[in-house]
Amino acid sequence: MCAASSTILVVEDDTIVRMLIVDVLEELEFKVLEAGSSDEALEILNDPAMPIDLLMTDVGLPDMDGRELASTARQARPELSVLFASGYAESIEVPAGMQVIGKPFSIDQLRDKIKSII
Repeated sequence: MCAASSTILVVEDDTIVRMLIVDVLEELEFKVLEAGSSDEALEILNDPAMPIDLLMTDVGLPDMDGRELASTARQARPELSVLFASGYAESIEVPAGMQVIGKPFSIDQLRDKIKSII
């Protein structure tokens, strides 16, 4: 699957960080959807007409943490790829079949990680 045909949902509660990630992913030619909370993300994820190839979520979200969000999302979309972004990547437990990238990350690290997943 090439970048131009892949859609990534970015879930990040820090507006500036979310905007930077979205800008980088769009520059890499991915289609990008964004949400500032788990609730916003679930609205998007619960729309069966919305194609999503990858859920990229912060682990530390205020309303529902990223692991809970991923688990809930996978109930509706069992094949959904998940990438957690965390400043504490080395210390978080990642559910089977999901990936993690440590913050801060470079554009090249993000690109390579996503390409290895999608």
